[in-house]
Amino acid sequence: MLHSPMLVLKDSLKRESGSKVHHANIQASKAVADIIRTTLGPRSMLKMLLDASGGIVVTNDGNAILRELDIAHPAAKSMIELSRTQDEEVGDGTTSVIVLAGEMLHVAEAFIDKNYHPTVICRAYNKALEDAIAVLDKIAMSVDVNDRASMLGLVKSSIGTKFTSQFGDLLADLAIDATTTVGVDLGQGLREVDIKKYIKVEKVPGGQLEDSRVLKGVMFNKDVVAPGKMRRKIVNPRVILLDCPLEYKKGENQTNAELVKEEDWSILLRMEEEYIENLCVQILKFKPDLVITEKGLGDLACHYFSKAGVSAIRRLRKTDNNRIAKACGATIVNRPDELQESDVGTGAGLFEVKKIGDEFFAFIVDCKDPKACTVLLRGASKDLLNEVERNLQDAMSVARNIIKNPKLLPGGGATELTVSAMLKQKSSLIEGIEKWPYEAAAIAFEAIPRTLAQNCGVNVIRTMTALQGKHANGENAWVGIDGNTGAITDMKERKIWDAYNVKAQTFKTAIEAACMLLRIDDIVSGIKKKQAPGSGPAQKPQVETEADADGEQILPD
Repeated sequence: MLHSPMLVLKDSLKRESGSKVHHANIQASKAVADIIRTTLGPRSMLKMLLDASGGIVVTNDGNAILRELDIAHPAAKSMIELSRTQDEEVGDGTTSVIVLAGEMLHVAEAFIDKNYHPTVICRAYNKALEDAIAVLDKIAMSVDVNDRASMLGLVKSSIGTKFTSQFGDLLADLAIDATTTVGVDLGQGLREVDIKKYIKVEKVPGGQLEDSRVLKGVMFNKDVVAPGKMRRKIVNPRVILLDCPLEYKKGENQTNAELVKEEDWSILLRMEEEYIENLCVQILKFKPDLVITEKGLGDLACHYFSKAGVSAIRRLRKTDNNRIAKACGATIVNRPDELQESDVGTGAGLFEVKKIGDEFFAFIVDCKDPKACTVLLRGASKDLLNEVERNLQDAMSVARNIIKNPKLLPGGGATELTVSAMLKQKSSLIEGIEKWPYEAAAIAFEAIPRTLAQNCGVNVIRTMTALQGKHANGENAWVGIDGNTGAITDMKERKIWDAYNVKAQTFKTAIEAACMLLRIDDIVSGIKKKQAPGSGPAQKPQVETEADADGEQILPD
C-alpha cells in the first residue's frame, strides 16, 4: 500500500500554520522585548548573566544581554539577531530596536484577531516607516563636527544610559579623541573612521579608571628580544616593519643532504650564517633603531642587531603591525632586499618598554600624525574593564556616526513622540483598510517614551498624557523626558541628543523585522526529538540472514 504524500509529511515533520503561528511569533517577540525593556534609559536596571564559560557578566547593554541568551524559538532568535545587526551597523540603539519591534508586533495582534491579512498590515507599516523617516529629516539639526563641546554633549547623552555614565566626561573624551585621531578624509566633505581596524582597546587591570587615556600611537604586549642587550627606550626611533622570518629557512619538503667531506659540514653551517648575516646587513644599512617582525627572529640575527645597537621585537600580531604602520608612517615589507628609505617609519616620537603589573608593554607614542591609536583602560577588576570597554565601543560608534553624518535628533523619547503625532495626523488622510494598522504603528512609537517613564519610576499615565498634549499638533518637537528625573523638559536645554543615523536605523530595522515576522504563516520543523533513554520500547537487535545478503549489490573486485 502506498503512503499519501500528506501522511509522509505528518510522520516526519512537525507543522504549525495560520493565526496560531502569528500569535506564537508575537508572544515570543514580546517575551524577548520584555527581558530587556527595563534596561532602556539612564535609570535602567542592570542584568547579571552567567556566560557559557561560567563567568559573570554585569551589563545593561541590550546586545550583550541578548547575546548570552539561549532561546529555541525561531522568532525569538530572529529578534536577537536584530540587536546584533543594530550593534554592527551603528553601535547604539540595541535596546530601542527590540522594544520598538516588540511593540509593533503587539499592536498588530489585534488586527490578526480581526482576520486582517498580514500583507495589509505590512503595507501600512511600510508606509508609516517612509513617513517616519520624512519626519526625522524635517526635525533633524546639523552639527559642526569640529566643535568639541557639542560632540562631547552628544556622545555623553548617548552613553548616559550606560553603567559608566557615573564617571562623567571621561569615556566621551576617550571616544572623541580616538575617533578624531583615526578619521581619514575621503574628499567631498566625507570622512571614514575604521574603529575595528585602527583603534585597539588595551585593558590592563590595576590603577584607577581616571588613569585611562588615548595614546598618540600604539601599545602592545611585547618586550624586546634580548632585554639586557637591547635598548628599551629610544627617542625619535627609525622603525622598520617586516613580514618575514629573520632566521634560516627550512626546506619546504623533507630534505636530505649527503656530505662526503668533513669540511662540507662547516661550509653548510657557514652558508646558513651568511644568509642570515646578509639579511641583517640589508636591514642595517638603513640605520634603523627598531626592527619589528611578525615572524621568528633567530639568535644570530638577534646578535647582529644588538651589536649594531638596534632593538628588535618578534612574532607580533598582523593587526598590531598594521596599526604601527599607520601610526608611524612605515610600510610593512615582505622581503628585506626590497627595503627602501621610504619604507622606514620616522613619525614616532618615542619607543619605550614599560612594566605594568607583571607584564611588559611596548609603547610607540608621541607620533606626528597617527592614523591609528590605542585606548589604554585601567580599572579595579576585569568585570569593570569589560563593561567599560563595551560602553566605550558604543561611544566610539556614536562619534563615528556623527563624523559620517553630522545630524542630530532630540533624545528622551521626543523624536518618537513627534513621529507618532505626525503619523496620527496623516492617518486621517489614508483611505481604505490600511488606515487602522497605520494608526496602530503611530501609537507603537510611543513605546520608547513610555518605557523611559516606567524606568524612571514616575506616573506613566500622567507623564504620557502631558507629553502627548505638548506634541499634539507636531509642535514642541524637542520636548521629551529627562531620563534621570522623569521631568518633562526641552531636550535642547538639557543637551539630550541622539544621532540621526542611529534613530533612522532603529526605525528601519524594527519595522522591517516586524513585517518579516508577521508574514510567517508556517513553521515546519524537521528536527526529531531525542528519546529519553529507557523511555521507548527496546529495539530488537537486527540479525542479517542469507536472504538479505542475496539482495545486496556485490561490487566486482
